[in-house]
Amino acid sequence: MNMAAIYQEASEQLSYEEMVAKHMPLVKRVAYHLMARMPNSVQLDDLVQAGMVGLLEAMQNYDASKGASFETYARIRIRGSMIDEVRRGDWTPRSVYHKARLLAEATRTVEAREHRAARDEEVAAELGLDLASYNKILTDTNGCHVLSYDDLSADSWMTDDEDQPETGPLPELQKNLFKEGLAEAIANLPEREKMVLSLYYDDEFNLREIGEVLGVSEARICQIHAQALTRLRSKMRDWVGGDDD
Repeated sequence: MNMAAIYQEASEQLSYEEMVAKHMPLVKRVAYHLMARMPNSVQLDDLVQAGMVGLLEAMQNYDASKGASFETYARIRIRGSMIDEVRRGDWTPRSVYHKARLLAEATRTVEAREHRAARDEEVAAELGLDLASYNKILTDTNGCHVLSYDDLSADSWMTDDEDQPETGPLPELQKNLFKEGLAEAIANLPEREKMVLSLYYDDEFNLREIGEVLGVSEARICQIHAQALTRLRSKMRDWVGGDDD
């Protein structure tokens, strides 16, 4: 008997309430992880409630024969439910999206001119800002960017086009090309930005823990994270739909 079948058999011996109680810590862990990069108006309780919906859906739809463990499957559903809730709430002000686009455009301009990764002070100068004001904008736009990166999929980054077919070889080809382009863009990030993204998304460290690893403050890690996503957005501009002003 494989591990998935063993888990399913053990789960069937637990009551519904016991299953919920057993996996509540997973919901809270995902919520705390996401909170660090959400707009200030998003409350932890809102994420936990949305995550519970995802957990219940995972319990109803989990199929052990697919091979994935329940925890892996549930984490995906929980995280997706939380992100969907934030998107539905549209808590990020329109001005923040506008600033995020300006940052991406300034980064793209500097990198095209210098033929290398743009430095913070160069992007700030391109925008006519001092470094403190630039860092404040980076922090403000952190939650705006992260929802797009979190999906890491062409569906969430590519520009919508009603004339494009939704099925057939063309959309699949576009998605494959997008993934290749995104992988290349990530590989060309400055080393510190790549490390922050890897520790956050792959290893699931929180911002405070990453700060301890790199020997800088949590606020600085937030800025590095936002700068990495701004840089990715500028590199992937042709795939990204326009934001509202």
